[in-house]
Amino acid sequence: MMKPIINYKNTFNFDFFKIRKLAFFVSFFLILLSLFFFYKKELNLGIDFIGGIMIDAKFDNNPDINQIRADIDGLSLGNFEIQEFGSPDNILIKLEKQDGSESAQEEAIKKIKSVLPSDVDYRRIEYVGPKVGEELKIMGFKAIFFSLLAMFAYIWFRFDGWQFGLGAVIAVIHDVITTIGFFAITQIEFNLASIAAILTIAGYSINDTVVVFDRIRENINKISDFRFSKLLNKSVNETLARTMMTSVTTLIALLALISLGGEVIRGFIMAMLWGVLVGTYSSIFIASPLITLLGYKSTKEKNS
Repeated sequence: MMKPIINYKNTFNFDFFKIRKLAFFVSFFLILLSLFFFYKKELNLGIDFIGGIMIDAKFDNNPDINQIRADIDGLSLGNFEIQEFGSPDNILIKLEKQDGSESAQEEAIKKIKSVLPSDVDYRRIEYVGPKVGEELKIMGFKAIFFSLLAMFAYIWFRFDGWQFGLGAVIAVIHDVITTIGFFAITQIEFNLASIAAILTIAGYSINDTVVVFDRIRENINKISDFRFSKLLNKSVNETLARTMMTSVTTLIALLALISLGGEVIRGFIMAMLWGVLVGTYSSIFIASPLITLLGYKSTKEKNS
């Protein structure tokens, strides 16, 4: 029988538990910095949330989106988005709400039509009011809240300890807050794709954390002569190679997308890049040490 070239379980022996206080301080600082910029600079909300104009345009041939973007930019109508919609010859234009009454919105639509070919088929022209944008914002944050609640309940049930559930959710909340702070600091547009990015980051982070927790549960059942803090450290080290390989391969894919994916998904990918980094950090340095901080003890420690 062939032996593996590298035994990953014995490759690493870092004392993560020893530096937990430093990790908590770094996380606390990141959260404070994120909240500061969130309230100081606020988010650069996109049309989905602040309202605006949506134009669904069908072309006879595949349009040059970069040229259309340059033409509309020259109209000085404020922030706008252009993306393919269903097929390469169909584009969706989103324009921020114009100052003034309904006539100001109609004037902006006329200006956009003036820089597009005359044979364009306008399938849909809609005005998204601020009320609809506010409803979308509330629905987006409800989605984040209920996903966190479901994660807490599932992990509590699976690992038979509320400390596991709460530790995992706190780590995810840490990732969500710092990601929102990332949007506030960079002023990357925050839209529905950003909500999707946050939910994806939460899923990625919880997946990494569950892998570590699963190894902790295995070691609790197999090892009886370790104190729980040492068992946590052993479990994190045993899953470290897997965690790092997952993060690196995901980052490679994201870097390829940010280079080749274009402007439409750039904000989503930038958020994911940050999310993968902070999610990997929190699953290693935050989630596991929180279990002991929240008062969880192994059976051996309870009986001693």
